[in-house]
Amino acid sequence: MAASCHDVDPVPGKPTETGTSLLETATGAIQGFAPVNQIHQHLCAFHFYGDDMTRQVEAHHFCAHLNEDVRQCLIFDGPDAGARLIGLEYIVTEELFLTLPDDEKPLWHTHEFEVKGGVLFMPGVPGVVERRDLETVAKTYGKTIHFWQVDRGDALPLGLPQIMMALTREGQLRQDLAECVEKKFGVSFEKERENRAYMTGPAHGIHPLANAAGKGLKTSIREVDLPDPTTRARVFT
Repeated sequence: MAASCHDVDPVPGKPTETGTSLLETATGAIQGFAPVNQIHQHLCAFHFYGDDMTRQVEAHHFCAHLNEDVRQCLIFDGPDAGARLIGLEYIVTEELFLTLPDDEKPLWHTHEFEVKGGVLFMPGVPGVVERRDLETVAKTYGKTIHFWQVDRGDALPLGLPQIMMALTREGQLRQDLAECVEKKFGVSFEKERENRAYMTGPAHGIHPLANAAGKGLKTSIREVDLPDPTTRARVFT
C-alpha cells in the first residue's frame, strides 16, 4: 500500500485466513458485483471537517455515473488494496443542485477551486485526458460524509458520521499534506493550476448557500422517543 499521509493505527483483528480467502474466491466467481463494477474513475482530492478546517483528509474517490447529472463515489484513504473505506460522496450538476431545498444546499460544496487550483486530480491519467472531464467537474456540487476519522489515527470508524467540505480558496490546504500527496503521486499542483486557468465554474456562479453558507457544520445526535405504532409505548425500554 502507498504510505498514507495520515498516521493511522493498524486495523485490529487477525490476518485473513486461507479458508476465508478461498471462500471469497469462490463467491467472487459466482456472484455479480454490478454496482461496484460501474466504477470508472479515480479522483484524489482533500476534504476538511465541516466544523474544523484544520482537520484535513486525503480522499481517494472511486466514482460511477448514475447518469450525466449524478455521480456516486466510494471514498478511501488510499488507492491500494487494504485502503480503508472512510466515506461517500454524491456529485451533481449545477442544474440539479439548484432544485434542492434551501435548507439542503449548505450540506453541499463546490468543486471549482479544487479543480482550477490543481489539487483535485486523477492519479496516473495524462493531463490532456484528465482535464477533459475536470472541465465538467469544476461546475458541479458534492455532498460528502465521512465515517472513519483517519486524520486522528482511529483504528476503527468511531463516532458520528460527519459532513465534510472542500477547499474554496488559496491558503486553506495544509502545506505538509499537499507536499505529501504531491510527492507520493509525482504531481505538481502549481503546474496543474496553470494548465487549468481557462476552466470555469458553475454558470450561475457559486451559490451563496453552498459550502455551509460560509459557516461551520457538525453532525450531532439527540435522543427521541420512538413509539410503538401499535401500542404507542416506547419501543426501547
